Amino acid sequence: MKKLLALLLLSAAVVPAARAAQTHVPSEKDMARQVRDQFLHAWDGYRKYAWGHDELRPLSNEPFDWYGTSLLMTPVDALDTMVVMGLDQQADEDRHLIDTQLSFDKDIYVKNFEITIRMVGGLLSSYELTHDPKLLALADDLGTRLLPAYDSPTGMPYVYVNLRTGAVRGESTNPAEVGTLLLEMGTLSRLTNKPIYFEKAKRAVTAVWDRRSKLNLFGSELNVSTGAWAGGSDAEDANVNGGSDSFYEYLLKAWLLFHDEDCHRMWLASVAGLNQYVADTVTNPDGTASLWYGEANMNTGARTGTEYGALAAFFAGTLALSGDLDRARRLQDSNFRMWNLAGIEPEVIDYRTMKILSPGYQLRPEIIESAYYLYYFTHDPQYRAMGYTFFNAIVKNCRTPSAFAAISDVRTMKQRDDMESYFFAETLKYLYLLLANPTRIDLSRSVFNTEAHPLEIAPYSPAMHP
Repeated sequence: MKKLLALLLLSAAVVPAARAAQTHVPSEKDMARQVRDQFLHAWDGYRKYAWGHDELRPLSNEPFDWYGTSLLMTPVDALDTMVVMGLDQQADEDRHLIDTQLSFDKDIYVKNFEITIRMVGGLLSSYELTHDPKLLALADDLGTRLLPAYDSPTGMPYVYVNLRTGAVRGESTNPAEVGTLLLEMGTLSRLTNKPIYFEKAKRAVTAVWDRRSKLNLFGSELNVSTGAWAGGSDAEDANVNGGSDSFYEYLLKAWLLFHDEDCHRMWLASVAGLNQYVADTVTNPDGTASLWYGEANMNTGARTGTEYGALAAFFAGTLALSGDLDRARRLQDSNFRMWNLAGIEPEVIDYRTMKILSPGYQLRPEIIESAYYLYYFTHDPQYRAMGYTFFNAIVKNCRTPSAFAAISDVRTMKQRDDMESYFFAETLKYLYLLLANPTRIDLSRSVFNTEAHPLEIAPYSPAMHP
C-alpha cells in the first residue's frame, strides 16, 4: 500500500496542473467550523423532528421511515462522520440510541444493496472508530439476516430479503447492486472470523465478471436466477452511470482493502475496456477537449449514448485512487462543467449537447468525493476551491430552516421535501475532509465504501480462517 501511495504522489508531480483556481478558500480551521456548523444544523433538525426515525423530511419537518418501521438509517449513516468531525457529544448520544434501540428482528423486505452499504458499512466503520462491541454485534446480526439473499442459482443476490423470515424477491438487478457488497461483507468476515460473508459476496462479484463480454464490458441489467442480460438495447449498455457505477469502484477497492488479486485483475481488465470503448472526448465551443464516459454496446463497443450524470461523477475519484491522475483530472474538469451549467449539478445531462435531461439535485456527494481524492493525491488548490464552490452552492440553495433539502429542478432551485441519510454519511463528510482536514483519514490505512464509511485495510481471504 505504501508503494502504491508513493507512485500516486509521484504521478501527481509529473501530471501538468490544470488552470489555477481564483477562488479564495478560508483556512482549514475556518472551514472545519463552517462545515461542522452546517452538519449540526441538519443534525439538530433531525434530532428535533425525526429522532429515532430513518430520515427527516426537511420542508414538512415530518419523520420518514423507509419500510414503515425505523432502522435508524440516519443515525447509523451519520455516526462515523461525527467521529471524524470530532463531535464527541453528538456521537455519544447517537451511539447510545443505536446501542439501545436498533433491532433488525422485523418482518420487512429490505433492499439488500442499500442496507448493506448504509447499515452494515456504517456499523462496521463506527465499530472500528469507537470499538463499541454492540455495533459489531448489530452488524453481525444484520449480515446473518441478509445471507438468504445470496441463495440464488447464480449466487447473485436477490434484490429484496425479509429480515425476519429470510424470504426473497426481485430477480431483475444490475452490476452495482450485485457487486457493491464485498467491502462490507468481507470486513464483517474479517472482524467476526466468519468466512461465509466474504465467500457469498465474492461469489456474487465473480458471477457478474463471468458474464462480461469479449470486450470486458458489462451491461446494465441482468437476471439473478438465469444470469442472462436483460433483453433490449438499453440492457446491453456499458457505462459508469447509476446501476453500474460502484461495481467498478469495488473491484479496485476490494484489492486495496483485502489485497485480493482476483479483484485487482478484474479491475485492470474492466477499466481498460471502459477507457477504450466507453470514454469519449468532446471538443468544446472554446476549442478545448473534455473527457466523458458515455454509453457503449457491451458486445460491439459501438457508441450508444452520451448521457452522463451526477452518480457517474464518482469515477474521477476512482481513477485518482487507481493512480490514473491524468484521466482523473480531465474527468473532474468535465464534472465541474456539469456543475456550472446551473450552479448545482443536475442528475443527468447529454454531454454532447450539454442539455439537462433530468434536472433534480439529490444532495449527491460524488463530485465532492472526486475533488477530495484529487486534492489528497495532488495537493492542487483548485480542487479545494471546487469544494468551496460546492459547499457555498449547497448552503445557498439547499439549506432550510431545519436542515437541507434536495432540489427538484436546478434551473429554478425549487426545493424538494427529501434529505437522504447519505447527506450526513457522504456529502458533509467529503466536504469536511476536502476543505477542513484532508489527512484525517489516512488512505494508506483505510478505504471508503461507496457510502463513505471508512474501513481499515487488512489482507483477508477465507483461507485465513479455516
